[in-house]
Amino acid sequence: MIYTLTLNPSVDYVIQLEELKLGELNRVLREAKFPGGKGINVSRVLQRMGVSSKALGFIGGFTGKYIEERLKQEKISCDFVHVKGDTRINVKLQAGTETEINASGPPISKADFEALKEKIGALTGRDVLVLAGSVPAVLPETTYEELVKICVQNGTKFVADMEGRLLEKVLPYRPFLIKPNHHELGELFHTEIADFAQAVACGKRLVQRGAENVIVSMADQGAVFVSRQSAFMAEVPKGEVKSSVGAGDSMVAGFLAKYEETGDVKEAFRYSVASGCATAFSLDLCTKEKVEEILPHIIIKNFGGDSG
Repeated sequence: MIYTLTLNPSVDYVIQLEELKLGELNRVLREAKFPGGKGINVSRVLQRMGVSSKALGFIGGFTGKYIEERLKQEKISCDFVHVKGDTRINVKLQAGTETEINASGPPISKADFEALKEKIGALTGRDVLVLAGSVPAVLPETTYEELVKICVQNGTKFVADMEGRLLEKVLPYRPFLIKPNHHELGELFHTEIADFAQAVACGKRLVQRGAENVIVSMADQGAVFVSRQSAFMAEVPKGEVKSSVGAGDSMVAGFLAKYEETGDVKEAFRYSVASGCATAFSLDLCTKEKVEEILPHIIIKNFGGDSG
């Protein structure tokens, strides 16, 4: 079973305007509400691909109830820790450019955190845990490190989709997959990632430090994949980017879905890239139909070698 962890979920309130007029009345053209958070996005995309998962994390209040009910409507299993206070609401404002306003989230007690650790402690060597997103300010910076130690003890594979120091702390525990974008990768190595060669070189350094598989998303340039055995680059089709929200999470879901089916990292990478594009070209997260429409246009090449 695949489990996804979202420490600080949200209700994402997406608003579209013709233009934003500061200090004036603005009328909304379109609006939508979604359960938000990187791990939740992964679960939602997996479900659309016909792969079951269970969503873990902290939720509370009327907003938490909305998230749980919405996920159940989408036939996604949930096992959240219920906390005092309301799950946050994040505003995604689209008016020519995209602006995000993210709230801080509810308090999380020591007892809440221990309850989460118990749930993760019940996972086995047949499970995969996706740890995605930032750590709420009310939790210690060592939170992910504590959780992946439990995974190592249980033989549970884990995926780490997080930034900077959080990612560095879990690398020694050998994550099955990590997925930084090129900006995050550059920050890790105090450089600017401008091309595939640089991304592959830095990806190999992350493999040396413990990651089993590395995907680096590079916006409209494409993406690269690196493991101990392989290095691939992916060229992507041109299209109108309607929303970048959830594209990286869709890549994680796409990789896991196809890898579970085939055990082939190259095909999983191709599906991962198609999933990210399909979300970027949509207002919501990708659908399986949209992914498979884009899939033939994803060109995978061995780095320094032939296409496939």
